[in-house]
Amino acid sequence: MRKKIVAGNWKMNLTIGEGNALVADILQKLPQLNEQNQVVFAAPYLHLHSVVRDTQASPFVSVAAQNCHHEKSGAYTGEISAFMLQDAGVKYVLIGHSERRAYNQEDNALLVKKIDAALCNNLQVIFCCGEPLEIRDSGTQNAYVEQQIKESLFHLDAAAMVRITVAYEPIWAIGTGRTATAEQAQDMHQHIRQVLAQQYGATIANGTSILYGGSCKASNAVELFAGADVDGGLIGGAALIASDFLGIIDAMIASK
Repeated sequence: MRKKIVAGNWKMNLTIGEGNALVADILQKLPQLNEQNQVVFAAPYLHLHSVVRDTQASPFVSVAAQNCHHEKSGAYTGEISAFMLQDAGVKYVLIGHSERRAYNQEDNALLVKKIDAALCNNLQVIFCCGEPLEIRDSGTQNAYVEQQIKESLFHLDAAAMVRITVAYEPIWAIGTGRTATAEQAQDMHQHIRQVLAQQYGATIANGTSILYGGSCKASNAVELFAGADVDGGLIGGAALIASDFLGIIDAMIASK
């Protein structure tokens, strides 16, 4: 069975005190997790030390950085390397998030370097992909996401690919007033798995967790996670509210 994961992406939010309080509240009320049901906190760099510290005694709870630089060290003011993250006890890193692509002009060629750096430093990667509104409206979303995956991941061999989790972000359904249906989410997740199967075979594809990252909330998580190829979520705003995030975790555990 592949892992189900609920990952909370805090983005650029929360003071140190607010982050500590959020983690403590969630951990206090966290349902029982196991190898197949896991939780990840993707916190800003400033929070990573304290979140790693506070989750050390919680099995199946991990910490992710929201980005990393592709070089190990050097004159890159304001950047953090995968080597530094690994040394700090971080387990995962988000790479290719739609906001990094849009606001920091990160293309697939750069993402290849970041993925390689992360894997070389024993980090696991949550690779984000997804289409904007104009692509969805044109009906070419499958080809668009497939190209993102091929150009960013297909240089990896099978041994490296097992350390990749994919997160599908329908950018057109985030902050636009439009909502992706559970059927639309499942259709894209199924397509992503088929693309992986064509390159790596059914065993790797069926073992790869694919998370949904489009405005998933406690109120719609049960429906979304019912999809056969939906293995949890990459959660934005709802990850900042303990009760909402816990509701999504409950939905993950209840899903088949």
